[in-house]
Amino acid sequence: MGQTTNNQIFSLRTAVSPSTVTLTDRFWQPRLETNRRVTLPANWRKCEETGRIANFARAGGLLSGDHEGIFYNDSDVFKVVEGSAHILATQPDPELDAYLDHVIAQIGAAQEPDGYLYTARTIDPSRMRPDREGAERWSHLVISHELYNIGHLYEAAVAHFYATGKRTLLDVAVKNADLIDAVFGPNGRYDVPGHPEIELALVKLSQATGEPRYWRLAHFFLQERGRWTNGRLPQTFLGNSGYMQDHQPVAEQREAVGHAVRAAYLYCGMADIALLTGDEPYRVALDQLWHSVVGQKMYLTGGIGAHHHGEAFGAPYELPNATAYCETCAAIANILWNWRLFLLHGHARYLDVVERTLYNGFLAGVGFSGDQFFYPNPLASDGVTKFNIGLAATRQPWFQTACCPTNVVRFLPQLPGLVYALADKTIYVGLYMAGETAVSLPNGPRVQLRQQTDYPWHGEILLTVSPEKAATFILKLRLPGWAQGQPVPSDLYRCWRPQPSLPQLLVNDQPHPVLLEDGFIHIHRRWQPGDRVSLTLPMPVQRVLSHPAVTENQGRVALERGPLVYCAEGVDNEGRLSELSLADTTPLTASYEPDLLNGVVVIRGGGLTAVPYYAWSHRGEGEMAVWLPRHADYRATRATAPRGLPRHATRF
Repeated sequence: MGQTTNNQIFSLRTAVSPSTVTLTDRFWQPRLETNRRVTLPANWRKCEETGRIANFARAGGLLSGDHEGIFYNDSDVFKVVEGSAHILATQPDPELDAYLDHVIAQIGAAQEPDGYLYTARTIDPSRMRPDREGAERWSHLVISHELYNIGHLYEAAVAHFYATGKRTLLDVAVKNADLIDAVFGPNGRYDVPGHPEIELALVKLSQATGEPRYWRLAHFFLQERGRWTNGRLPQTFLGNSGYMQDHQPVAEQREAVGHAVRAAYLYCGMADIALLTGDEPYRVALDQLWHSVVGQKMYLTGGIGAHHHGEAFGAPYELPNATAYCETCAAIANILWNWRLFLLHGHARYLDVVERTLYNGFLAGVGFSGDQFFYPNPLASDGVTKFNIGLAATRQPWFQTACCPTNVVRFLPQLPGLVYALADKTIYVGLYMAGETAVSLPNGPRVQLRQQTDYPWHGEILLTVSPEKAATFILKLRLPGWAQGQPVPSDLYRCWRPQPSLPQLLVNDQPHPVLLEDGFIHIHRRWQPGDRVSLTLPMPVQRVLSHPAVTENQGRVALERGPLVYCAEGVDNEGRLSELSLADTTPLTASYEPDLLNGVVVIRGGGLTAVPYYAWSHRGEGEMAVWLPRHADYRATRATAPRGLPRHATRF
């Protein structure tokens, strides 16, 4: 994220490179530092211990022995390389730089002369299973992950090139991409990856190299999906082509179905092509798919994927709590997709989804220590039940399928690049995190920005705006949906009797009108060096209800404050939650407790104690619930209130 070239011909908004944004706040900066000091080394150790790195050495003839692990393990190494590169871009580290050179040399050795790179096949082609890796190259893309793996190679290569200026890994990626471009396309093989990823990665590679063939190849893969050209059979899982999003041409898809991570990566690729070319059918499809997710299939935490079986979306409004999958990778993919939609459309509602997912569905996936992870992220737990991948009740140091730990390590260093964006004569402030950056407006001045805030615990934000000289431009500050009593930008969830929380805006200590445009507070003025903008967002505790069609949440209520969703844990509530309920009339208080869970705001009332959802499962195994039964005073109103809602509730 953050780099642009002359390939970007359509987008009116561009990201700010994460390497130019320094975060200093007490919430995110420690997490980025833990990612650097703990998560990254832990990921590298696991890649070494499980043979993931040795596989490249074996494929390159540097070591003897059989392939270790799963055929898509190459992708984990590529993701950790990418995370390392993003970290190097902001914090020089000669030891890490040298280690990367060592790993990249092994990756390069594993590449076959024509550019092919897939260690499972190269080490011993005779051991390839037709129903898994495929007997021949590209013969079983539905499962083999041949194209998925190298998509992560391309992302790692681009990040490494931007961070170090070295072409060692970029040359490997280019050689491979040239092979793929020669094999697939209108004049070659018609097929698609079983697991999308290469599409968005080809766009990044195109932007880094200036080679348009790569983004055109990405467009080909997208266009071929759901078309089954030249007799190609639809890719299916248990007879369902929707699982692979190969059931319809992508421009005709309207409902999000199938494997949630695959879907969101696919949508990222579609958004990249729409950003690049202005493809209108893709824009229309993306809008409808977004409404399908945000309006019917997204959890309050921003998590996506209701089913453990297939890691897939459920039917509309099918959002079980205890069996929710909500894979950590899916949360990351949802963030990346919505970020792209913001760049495409410029509306704050997409950043509302980014923020909700970031602070809740994603952040729960990595523990405070930095070396413990959730794979699924349910919204309720009995503290005992184990699922097919990982545990619902406790984080784990690693998984056989290790996509989540390796995704975390590459995503967190990119987080600063989500805070700001630029357009002609416009600076967007999309997320509130203390820190500093300097940006150059297109055809405008260079502007230093300093953000001071204790978000998400408090809603006061002070922004110091310092252009290199007096200049006229627009500053846009996102007014979060939660600050307007709207948890998500749809009717899937709503606040019950939302408390008024009008924002206060000052410019140089003087009141300024709050003018909204596409969800952003719009300030258009001639800026002087050192100008100060103060935005105060009140943070009352809000009760949240689900759409009535979410049957599991009928008669239940959730709590949130600011961007954070809360949960009740057994450890705070006499060990069990089965008898716990919350009356609509119960007063709720919020207080900051610095010695609890690394410092959190706790919500209390009526015998209930609730903590931020991201912090659950740090004090041993136990029960947890986001959605709590509403007390008898709710049930007493059912005879007079329509559709089971309180008397004064606003209906959907």
